[in-house]
Amino acid sequence: MAGTIRHDWTREEIAALWERPLPDLILLAQQAHRAHFPADEVQLSTLLSIKTGLCPEDCAYCPQSAHHNTELEPERVLDVETVVARAREAKAAGATRYCMGAAWRRPSDRQLEKVIDLVQGVRALGMETCVTLGMLTASQAQRLAEAGLDYYNHNIDTSPEYYGEIITTRSFDDRLETLGHVREAGLKTCCGGIVGMGEDRADRVAMVHTLATLPEHPQSVPINLLVRVPGTPLQDAEPLDPFELVRTIAVTRITMPASAVRLSAGREEMDDATQALCLLAGANSFFSGPRLLTTPNPQADRDRALLDRLGMRPVAGEAADVDAAPAGAAEPSPCAGRASADAATASR
Repeated sequence: MAGTIRHDWTREEIAALWERPLPDLILLAQQAHRAHFPADEVQLSTLLSIKTGLCPEDCAYCPQSAHHNTELEPERVLDVETVVARAREAKAAGATRYCMGAAWRRPSDRQLEKVIDLVQGVRALGMETCVTLGMLTASQAQRLAEAGLDYYNHNIDTSPEYYGEIITTRSFDDRLETLGHVREAGLKTCCGGIVGMGEDRADRVAMVHTLATLPEHPQSVPINLLVRVPGTPLQDAEPLDPFELVRTIAVTRITMPASAVRLSAGREEMDDATQALCLLAGANSFFSGPRLLTTPNPQADRDRALLDRLGMRPVAGEAADVDAAPAGAAEPSPCAGRASADAATASR
């Protein structure tokens, strides 16, 4: 039955979904979506790079890696005033969740305390908070939970089999270990992956299978389309067929029907028809704002115009009633996120 929450999906079942005619697949995704969410609502989040560049990881998609020559200017951790001002602007533009990404392999306890100050500053605005900081210990995840963090983003990026083609400085199991610490601390999980990195369909099936068979489905599942950044090893990757992205969204929705499925990195390169198809296939969340960490993202007014044309609306929140931050606040230099995928939240 569409909309039933399961954790026992097999790769064969998921592969069979992928092979269905696209109209049938979208119908199943719509049924699963409507079992858990209003069909006309889209949740808006905003992503900010709070510490940019010089990451020791070698993620092939990421402009923030110290291993790649992307001419990205590194930046230290932003101060509380700057981050809160940006969050206030995002809230005024309709975002209900504020996501903060730092280019670290694993934060030190001292760095974590700086992030906690930012989390508490954003929470004081009445927004949900999410951070992506790399790998965490169990005690660090617990400390973030005690500080009031809502979500932790840590994408698996791709399949277990293809992972070593994209990242060599940490393992797929390292990712799963951090996700376990996050769940055990009681934090909500934001976890998805990236498509268009040269993987094949079997890898996309395996990626969704990994997510759909976790002990608890991620509450948010970002699906990122690779942003091909010059200077990264994937700068010349073959573009993914847009219909394959739509299929990825639909299968994600069917297998994790109660999760928010976020159309994340790569939207700047998508036309409105592709984005509309992704929404029809079960996506119900966007990153809204001019940048995703370090890569471009559609402006909020373009997103609003698209939703208006589709007869859809942002999830209601306090956001729309808040005054925008004063002009002149420091312009952060968002980073790539880890998905850049920047995604999105992108991948740490």
